[in-house]
Amino acid sequence: MANIGILGSGGFGLALAIHCVDNGHNVCVWSKFRDEVDTIKRTGQLASKLAGVNIPKEINVTTDKNTLKNCEVVLVGIPSSFVRDVCMEVKDCISKDTIIVSLAKGFEEGSYKRMSEVVGECFPKNKIVVLTGPSHAEEVARKIPTTVVCASDDGNSALKVQKLLSSGNFRIYVNDDVIGCEVGGSLKNIIALAAGVCDGLELGDNTKAALMTRGISEISRLGIAMGAKVETFAGLSGIGDLIVTCTSMHSRNRRAGILIGKGTSPADAVRQIGTVEGYICTKNAYEISQKLGVEMPITEQLYNVLYKGSPASGTISNLMTRPVSKEKHESAYLSYINKK
Repeated sequence: MANIGILGSGGFGLALAIHCVDNGHNVCVWSKFRDEVDTIKRTGQLASKLAGVNIPKEINVTTDKNTLKNCEVVLVGIPSSFVRDVCMEVKDCISKDTIIVSLAKGFEEGSYKRMSEVVGECFPKNKIVVLTGPSHAEEVARKIPTTVVCASDDGNSALKVQKLLSSGNFRIYVNDDVIGCEVGGSLKNIIALAAGVCDGLELGDNTKAALMTRGISEISRLGIAMGAKVETFAGLSGIGDLIVTCTSMHSRNRRAGILIGKGTSPADAVRQIGTVEGYICTKNAYEISQKLGVEMPITEQLYNVLYKGSPASGTISNLMTRPVSKEKHESAYLSYINKK
């Protein structure tokens, strides 16, 4: 049994809180939002985040950050745009011996830092672990079998998280490629948004298959340029997370893309859906790719739709009429870059 704290009352944080209680741990969920805390305490649910899921009374849901003081592990379940501010707000309540687990997916705007880098700057004396992979909160909370990966520069910390959180319904693999795991988990949201646009345009299975396959290629290209290992993108945090996010209606990124494909403006689509990590990630990834000189045609076309007013209907034609090339050339390129 361990004392586990969770920052944020979002869907995935609550789903993992339920999972951790089922594993026999003492769990507290800290939230800045008094209304959400009160709703959970009053009704035993938070329908806006996890509709129809009961939140056990054993979970201490609170706005008191002092409850984090004795936690052995703290999970950061905050949208990427708010990770730094929230971590700085609670840092004085968290021991330097606490393992910090980053659940957020994305890059910090302006600095382009990965979330584990942001968390590490807020907690410079703590061990940082990344938990990512194909895992919709709605399914984790309902104990549907799920497999994810945890990655850390400190192998012992990753193994401890694996031991504490693994169960018959939640299998965790350990990976030492932190960069690759984070890049895959972040960039798949871009491709999922694009997949939703395809669905909104009522294109077919052929189109989505091509989009996903070429999508993992450009995810890999940027990841390798940032220092990731090519093989990581064939795993849970790469193709695994890409599949689940591009194909499920649990995916807020895909649902936002569907609205955009049907003619809703990107800004309105994001307002309707809520947190859509792929929206800002598209901008960040596009700017990173320009800085590093990495070709990302899908990301570039989606960036034009989201931020330059380009019609969604024209993006497929733009991609399909690019100069033709050989697929093997790209595989050789990836292998070459990975060896450098």
